[in-house]
Amino acid sequence: QVQLVESGGGLVQAGGSLRLSCAASGRTFSSYTMGWFRQAPGKERDFVGDISRSGGITYYADSVKGRFTISRDNAKNTVYLQMNSLKPEDTAVYYCAAAPSYGNRNPRGYPHWGQGTQVTVSS
Repeated sequence: QVQLVESGGGLVQAGGSLRLSCAASGRTFSSYTMGWFRQAPGKERDFVGDISRSGGITYYADSVKGRFTISRDNAKNTVYLQMNSLKPEDTAVYYCAAAPSYGNRNPRGYPHWGQGTQVTVSS
């Protein structure tokens, strides 16, 4: 079992940057693929990107590719989402999630979730 807590959300102007953090409890953090998802009001929860257990492989949704970067520090049990060149359409609640295997970008493939952190991008 792993528990996840996101932080770092807030209000930013278009073109700005934010870095989200997701701290995990437990000693098995390095055994999980970590993903980031987002959900805007009235919309489904969408995949943003993920990172493999070692951090050596990352994958991003087309909508954020080139602007967002995921990294992890297994010694600190933390995964990060660096968001640059933010757009109003990036406004959403952002969630980190943990999965036992890599490659499933469907939210149903992630059994462990954080509570989410709000990101609002003003135009």
